[in-house]
Amino acid sequence: MKKIAVLIPTCNRSGALAVLITSLCFQTEKDFDVIISDQSDQDVLEQNESLLTAIRVLESRGHEVKVLRNMPHKGMAQQRQFLLDQVESPYSLFLDDDLILEDYVIRNMVQTLETEGCGFVANAVIGLSYRDDVRPHQQAIAFWEGKVQPEEVVPQSEAWNRYKLHNAANLLHVQQKYGITADDPRTYKIAWGGGCVLYDTLKLRDIGGFDFWQALPTKHCGEDVLAQLRVMKRYGGCGLLPSGAYHQELKTTVPDRKINAPEYLQI
Repeated sequence: MKKIAVLIPTCNRSGALAVLITSLCFQTEKDFDVIISDQSDQDVLEQNESLLTAIRVLESRGHEVKVLRNMPHKGMAQQRQFLLDQVESPYSLFLDDDLILEDYVIRNMVQTLETEGCGFVANAVIGLSYRDDVRPHQQAIAFWEGKVQPEEVVPQSEAWNRYKLHNAANLLHVQQKYGITADDPRTYKIAWGGGCVLYDTLKLRDIGGFDFWQALPTKHCGEDVLAQLRVMKRYGGCGLLPSGAYHQELKTTVPDRKINAPEYLQI
């Protein structure tokens, strides 16, 4: 059993997934295997030779890669719970299927989670198409001084406004402003972090994981936010800079966002 289970939900994004898997091949942290939960149209992944090659390279470097079908569609919360149910590793890293990771990302996330002893660490994603769009009004940041502590964050609270820091390329500009490097990362307070989140598996399961999926309509969003808020309330959670997680900026596969889990269900 590896220390980290990398968990990737995917749907009809074989090209983006190939890029993500390629970036996993070059992580300095080696103690991980990969589980992909596929809800694509039949044979979409199997027909992408670039993806198959990337998977073979990852396997050749000692990482097991499982591709599991999870049908029919029952919503993203069920997708995430399906993945979590497969995990035996102490750490669970949920990755969106349209990211590119710097080589230090997983290493720094694991080291931070172990040092802080909190429930999760999030490397929120950066949209590099906004690298020249500097937004000082969205760059307020509160670094953790000392150990990460539990926090209760709810919609429309003052702490909720921290989400603005994760818009566009704000994180890129903030880490440049403060000179934060991969060799000396810093934790900061968040509302939530999307796309690249490492959980302590037992702590995530302790708050129920994503088992609330049955209480949500199939079409929903914000399931990752709700899980993070529940973990944060009990165990604490943090963001980490430098992020090193870049968004490929593809069109969302969850266009119907009327039902937002942290507003629909109790935190």
